Amino acid sequence: MNRGFLHTVAFVALLLLGASCSNFQKILKSTDVDQKYQAAVQYYEKGDYYRASQLLEQVLPLLSGRQEAEQAKFYFANTYYQQGDYLLSAFHFKSFYELYPRSPLSEEAMFLYAKSNYNSSPSYEQDQTSTLTAIEALQEFTIRYPNSKFVDEANQMIEDLNVKLDRKAFVNAELYYKIRYYNAAVTTLTNFLQEHPASPYSDQASYLRLDAQFQYAKQSVLNKQEERYYQVIDYYQSFVDLYPDSKNKRNAEQIYDQALAALDEIKKNKNENS
Repeated sequence: MNRGFLHTVAFVALLLLGASCSNFQKILKSTDVDQKYQAAVQYYEKGDYYRASQLLEQVLPLLSGRQEAEQAKFYFANTYYQQGDYLLSAFHFKSFYELYPRSPLSEEAMFLYAKSNYNSSPSYEQDQTSTLTAIEALQEFTIRYPNSKFVDEANQMIEDLNVKLDRKAFVNAELYYKIRYYNAAVTTLTNFLQEHPASPYSDQASYLRLDAQFQYAKQSVLNKQEERYYQVIDYYQSFVDLYPDSKNKRNAEQIYDQALAALDEIKKNKNENS
C-alpha cells in the first residue's frame, strides 16, 4: 500500500481524534445540563464509558427530581463496571437499587452489585472477606428475584466462590500435613471434612487425614500406639466408604495393611510379655 496514503489516513485520524477531544472538553465545561446529559448518553451507547462517566458525574446532582435521574444513575454505575472498577460499581449499583427499589432497572442493578463483588473477590491465598460479601449479595439476589434471568449465573458464581473458600480451607488444613505436624493435621483435616462435606477437596482431605493419623501413630510412644492405629483403621473405613473410586485408594490400602501389621505386632508383644 502507498506510504503516502497511509500517512494521510493517520493524519486524518489524528485530526478527528483532536476534534473529538476538543468537542468533549467544550461539553465538559458547558453549563447546559441537557447538552451534557445527551452527550453522556451518546458516549455511553458508543461504549466510551470513561467520557460518559465524567459527564454523568457532573450532571447527576443537577438531574435530581427529573425523570432522567434514574437512568443517569444506573448508567453512571455501569460505566465503572464496564471499566473494571468493581469497588465503585458495587457502591453505585447498591446506591441505585436502594434509592429506586421499584425501578425496572433495580433487578439488574442488584445483580450487577453482586457481580461486582464477585469480580472483586481475590485469589484464594488472600483474605476472603470480600468473597463472603459476594456470596451474601448473590444469595440475597436469588431470594429477592427467584425467577430472574440472572439466577442461573448467580448460582454459578456462588458455586465458584464456595469452591474458592473450600480451596483456602483445604490448603490451610493441608499445611500441617506438609510440615509434618501430624496430630494438628488430623484435627484440621477432620474439621475441614465436617465443615465442607461436599467439597471437591474432600477426597484428598480424607486420604491425608488417614495418612497423617498413621504417621502420628508410628511416632507415638508405645503405650499410645494401639489406640492410634485403631483410629487409622476407622479413618480407612470412612475413606473407602465415601470414596470407593478415589485415585488414592491403593495408597490407602497400603496404609491400612501397615496399620493392621503394626497392631498384630503390638498384640504379639503383649502376649509375649503377659
